[in-house]
Amino acid sequence: MPVESKVVVARRSLFTRAELRDRGVSEAELKTGGDRAAWTRIQPGVYVARDEWASARPVDRHRLAVLAALDRARGAEGVVSHLSAAVLHGLPLYRFREQRVQMVVPRSAHPPSGSYVRRHTDALSEDDVVEVDGIRCTSIQRTVFDVSRTETREMALSCVDGALRRFAVERRRFRADVQDDWRERLRERVARARGQRGVRDASWVVEFADGRAELPGESVSRLQLYRLGFRDLDLQVAVAGPRGSDYFVDIGLRQVRTFWEFDGEVKYRDVAMRQGRSIEDVVLDEKRREDWIRGVTQWRLCRGGFADIATPETLAARLSAFGVHPPR
Repeated sequence: MPVESKVVVARRSLFTRAELRDRGVSEAELKTGGDRAAWTRIQPGVYVARDEWASARPVDRHRLAVLAALDRARGAEGVVSHLSAAVLHGLPLYRFREQRVQMVVPRSAHPPSGSYVRRHTDALSEDDVVEVDGIRCTSIQRTVFDVSRTETREMALSCVDGALRRFAVERRRFRADVQDDWRERLRERVARARGQRGVRDASWVVEFADGRAELPGESVSRLQLYRLGFRDLDLQVAVAGPRGSDYFVDIGLRQVRTFWEFDGEVKYRDVAMRQGRSIEDVVLDEKRREDWIRGVTQWRLCRGGFADIATPETLAARLSAFGVHPPR
């Protein structure tokens, strides 16, 4: 049985006022606020169950907001874009927070932005527009270009790294030729947009992006290490393991003979990622792996989480605790 997309699942969660009234929900119930409310209004006339909204992650809430905005603007011109398109494409986004739905509209039809939708005036080529579960949105390449020139480098890099990984990595096999081709096409897009707002930022991100980064935490770790002065950064470094298979380490810092690993909690808390193992077993396996890598390579191995990569200074402090200092 095919797995339903997140957009398809999200559509079932949305109800108009009329639909809820048909289900027997009274006006008084729809107006009830606070902890007693059963329904949350996410846009005028569009509701979702309060419990579902309260437990949803920011990206899942935004997906619902996109669908609600499109339902209210039925028949109007516009293409879902920027971070909203990134959410529809399922691209990784570092520290995504709730915000207005973003769309691109042609110059000839420029309705103003509002409380729920931010509209950008721009021209889109045919190749810039695709459909995701029936929703017209910008292509992945156009999306990452827009995100790169309008968002923080942390957000942009996690998004572009994720897009490159989708095309250039298959079952841990990294295809540098595919990444190079994708990067060249992004360079051409940057060149055509020279002089526009944020294009210089986009150019930097395009050159620094790398699909070998597996998670936003790895992308941001790499960015902060670069800001600290590290330049010789190896990604997904293979270390021969004890049973004929390789261990892979997130980032190698050759200048100081140190490995950096982003240690997100998901590998311990997510049942699917544990693959039937207990948290204790995962921790023991990680310790054995770390001991082996240190013993074989004679390099330091430093680990850290989101709090440690929040700024270059917090990462420098974490590295310093292990006796590792940025190059001078």
